Amino acid sequence: MATAFVRTILLYFVLIVGIRAMGKRQIGELEPIELVLMLLISDLAAVPMQDFGIPLLNGVVPIVTLLALSMLLSFFSMRSVRFHRLVCGNPTTLIKDGAIQQDAMRRNRFTLDELLEELRAQSVTDLTTVKYAVLETNGQLSVMLYADAAPATPRQLGKPVKDDVFIPVVLVNDGRVLKNGLKDKGLDEAWLDKTLRAHGFRSAHEVLLLTIDGAGKVLCVGKDGGR
Repeated sequence: MATAFVRTILLYFVLIVGIRAMGKRQIGELEPIELVLMLLISDLAAVPMQDFGIPLLNGVVPIVTLLALSMLLSFFSMRSVRFHRLVCGNPTTLIKDGAIQQDAMRRNRFTLDELLEELRAQSVTDLTTVKYAVLETNGQLSVMLYADAAPATPRQLGKPVKDDVFIPVVLVNDGRVLKNGLKDKGLDEAWLDKTLRAHGFRSAHEVLLLTIDGAGKVLCVGKDGGR
C-alpha cells in the first residue's frame, strides 16, 4: 500500500511539471500533437501506478521522453511556419463571404448541426449575418459578422471614450491577506485595516474577496455575502 502511495505521488508530480512546461492551455485549445501527447502520457502513467513489478524509472523515462519530444516539436514549430503547418495543420474557412463551404466541411467531417451549434455558442442565431467562420487548428470556430450585424464600437460612432478599464489586484483572498498585492499597489496594513473597518469588517478573516483597481475602486465581499 505504501509503495503504491509513493509511486502515485511521484508520477503525479512528474506529470504536473511536464504539463506546466507545455504552457498554459485549456483542453479545448490543445493542438493535435499536444492532445496525442496527453493521451499517451495518461496510459504510460497508469501502468506503473498499478503494476508494482515494473520499476518506477521505466515508467518515468517514457513520460519524460515524450515531454521532451513535445517541447522539441514546439520549438521547431515556433521557428518554422511550414513545420507548424505540417504538424498542426491549417485553419479552414467554413463560411466565406456568407456562403457555406460545403467541400471544406466534408473534408473536416464538420456537420451542419455542429456548425449551427458553434454559432449558437457565440450568440449567433442568424446564419445570414456571418461573413466568415474559420475552423482553427485546435477545433474552435472563429466567427466574424458582417459590419452591419456586428455591435457598433464607440470609435465607429465617433464618440470619445475614457480609458477606465483596469485589472483589479486581489488584496484579500478567502480571509488571507496577499502582501504582494499590497506592495504592488503601494499600500500597507494600516490602509487595509482602515478599508476593512469602512466596509464593516473587523479583520481580513471575515472577508471573502477584497480588490482594488487602477482607479482606486475597492470591491469588498464578506464571507457571508457582500457588504
